[in-house]
Amino acid sequence: MRLPKPKKIVAQKYVSGLSLFKQKMIKIKLSANESALGPSPKAIKEYNKVSKNFKRYPDTNGTTLKKVIANKFKIDKDRIVLGSGSDQIFELACNAFIKKNDEVIVPKYSFIIYRIYSKLNGAKIIYAKEKNFTISVKDILSKVTRKTKVVFLANPNNPTGTYITKKEVMHLRKKLRSDILLVIDDAYSEYLNEKDYLSGLKLFSKYKNVLVTRTFSKVYGLAGLRVGWGYASKEIINTLNLIKPPFNVNRPALFAASAAVRDVSWLKKEVNHIRKWNKILFKKFKEMKIATNESKTNFLLLNFDRVNISSKKVFQKLANAGILVRTMHVYGIKNSLRITIGKSKENRKLISILRKIVNV
Repeated sequence: MRLPKPKKIVAQKYVSGLSLFKQKMIKIKLSANESALGPSPKAIKEYNKVSKNFKRYPDTNGTTLKKVIANKFKIDKDRIVLGSGSDQIFELACNAFIKKNDEVIVPKYSFIIYRIYSKLNGAKIIYAKEKNFTISVKDILSKVTRKTKVVFLANPNNPTGTYITKKEVMHLRKKLRSDILLVIDDAYSEYLNEKDYLSGLKLFSKYKNVLVTRTFSKVYGLAGLRVGWGYASKEIINTLNLIKPPFNVNRPALFAASAAVRDVSWLKKEVNHIRKWNKILFKKFKEMKIATNESKTNFLLLNFDRVNISSKKVFQKLANAGILVRTMHVYGIKNSLRITIGKSKENRKLISILRKIVNV
């Protein structure tokens, strides 16, 4: 009997961190760069309120959320596309702009989703080198060929936590051909307040060949609801909306996200908590000789070469102590772990356990 046969699929499967459900002994999860303080109480209240009526379809255009976003960032609501997390915005962009044998440039250490959706559309992935875990604009530009179609750039970057300056980002866009789509991932931009940094949204709001993405999964603490958005020219947004599935963001998520954006005080509380603990943790990890680069996000990258211990062993010892972190082998970063900044109590326990593991 002949059965349906799928077409040949060339893809890299996304490998997530271990789930809390698989590790019942885990009490502290510091593996997914989730919000330390969680969602705004106002967002939770709105979610609970709307969730009483699940029979209603969501607004397929997400009109209210778009208006709230546009008002906060002083941008055009008609140039916003909503997605089930920013992941879906990357997927839509790849589906719309990449065809077989196109080339897509990504930094060597970058969010794996970029290459997954690019490969699904037949692209060849070109890796640009990094220096001290920092993206090199010079190397990205050196990799450009006539086949280059898209360049992905997270700034600050995941999983390294580093950023490049506004001057460097602008130089990149200026030197790229105008027909190359530059995708700027602003997932962690809220955590930065450096003088030489500007988010992609502020830098490129008037450009016609840049797509900027944002997510509600990090600073807003709504990872489980899957809400993200993109901002670009009307031409790009119209194309993405054309291929976007209807009702792709559920109704409670739309209302919760709107409430989260409006709750400025909670956002400041989360950001201040992260900035405070980022400095504390980096100092402690530096003393333990396991720090790598200085991160400007809600996570830090650790390496265990100098203390002569394997990251695999550290990972397991932390898990045995009830703390889940992220291994880095899937990113190609050897003997390293990524640590998400948690609540104050969680961070103190992490420091205590790590000191014992590395014998400091």
